[in-house]
Amino acid sequence: MEEEYIKLIFGLKLKQIRTDKDLSLFGLSKLSGLSKSYLNEIEKGKKYPKPDKIATLSEKLDIPYDQMVSLKLDKNLAPIGEILQSKILKEIPLEVFGIKESTLIEIVANAPAKVNAFISTIIEIAQHYNFSKESFYLASLRSYQEANNNYFNDLEESVIAFAKAYQVDLTQPITSKDLEDILVEEYGYTIHNNELDKHKSLDNLRSVFVPKNKNLLLASEIDDAQRTFIYAKELAYNYLKLEDRLYTFSWIKFENFDQVLNNFYASYFAGALILPKALITEKLKLLFNKKTFDTSLFEKTMQSFNASPESFYQRLTNILPKEFNIQNLFFLRFTHKAGTDKYHLKKELHLSHQHSPRANETNESYCRRWVSLHVLKEISVNNKEHVFDMQISNYPSDNMKYLVLSSATKDPFRENHYRSISIGLLINKQLLKKLQFAENKKIITQDVGVTCERCAIQNCEVRKAPAIFLDRIEKNTKIENVVAELNERFS
Repeated sequence: MEEEYIKLIFGLKLKQIRTDKDLSLFGLSKLSGLSKSYLNEIEKGKKYPKPDKIATLSEKLDIPYDQMVSLKLDKNLAPIGEILQSKILKEIPLEVFGIKESTLIEIVANAPAKVNAFISTIIEIAQHYNFSKESFYLASLRSYQEANNNYFNDLEESVIAFAKAYQVDLTQPITSKDLEDILVEEYGYTIHNNELDKHKSLDNLRSVFVPKNKNLLLASEIDDAQRTFIYAKELAYNYLKLEDRLYTFSWIKFENFDQVLNNFYASYFAGALILPKALITEKLKLLFNKKTFDTSLFEKTMQSFNASPESFYQRLTNILPKEFNIQNLFFLRFTHKAGTDKYHLKKELHLSHQHSPRANETNESYCRRWVSLHVLKEISVNNKEHVFDMQISNYPSDNMKYLVLSSATKDPFRENHYRSISIGLLINKQLLKKLQFAENKKIITQDVGVTCERCAIQNCEVRKAPAIFLDRIEKNTKIENVVAELNERFS
């Protein structure tokens, strides 16, 4: 264990023993002959006593020496011990959030019981909702993105420097061939195009990188846009010198938070390289200055880059906050299997506000009025490659409206599976100034909820489940009113 953790555990243990015996610091000082200030430093985890001092404390407190130095805490403080011994504080680079580890340790030392209760609550919630380590890491990453408005200038500048160094023209669509030559000639990669097809268990993977000999194995089903993105990520790992990384795409599991963060950095670099900031900003300005939304121009803009719709929408979450000062937005990715009534929210990002459409882990039914689900339903019953739609989503419970753009595409790796990508922009005065078409009456407005079980919309023709949570609240409110009336009558 880290030395500071050992100090902290000993200090917590000493403080607990002292308080259990109804001793003040002054009292323990008189009993042991050790100064009050020295004992205070020990309890705060700043000092670890020498063996002779531990022996004195053991004798005076009537606690076995082995128990005093054991790293085990009793049940009241056990969760803190588990957190410290799990090294989770070491796995998450707290510095990216502007937090010092010493600050957290001091908080734990000053209020162990309250911190323990908080940690126990988090653990219980995580277990109840099957919250995995990967889920925790990804939630931490989203918080990091949100704290920076999902814009990272150092990565944007790295892309420009890379393009200059390797003479990549950022004003023209980038192809996989442009990047493959750099991977092979500059970084010594060997590309294998059909190896993954020989292994049925790997049918969901698009690529596997074998670091020993720099072999990159690709699935034959990927199109040029996917291949270009994979190559761009590999270039990012090398150019940015990101050593702790994942070797499969899509990922199987994360070993630590550095892998999560580096995977994000590589993906961001790839998106910024394939969809350059200057070029996409120029194209978006043309779209936003129109009085009515031009669907064909939007799709043409998206197709002008050698990128998937998902990469395009993801890139919007970088560009809109920075270049257009549109900072209140959300991003959602849903998956759906044709012939079923299940929709799964696989990815989300919320900037500035804790927006209403959020993932739920309680198997509730997402609102069928969302355009994100509408486009999935439409594409699953026809043979189109891409379905686009938009709407204004009005959340009566939050008194907020969002302009939501959504695209649905086929999943190239799974038969009869589809995915939709959506970006929602909070409608306020600032947005109406930026987007000339946002007030167009032709855009359909829908009252929406989050899940059917919590939705108050009356007579909804697409409701999939009764509003059980609202019914429960209404019932409890009636009970409270009757009890209040009885109290008034019999007071």
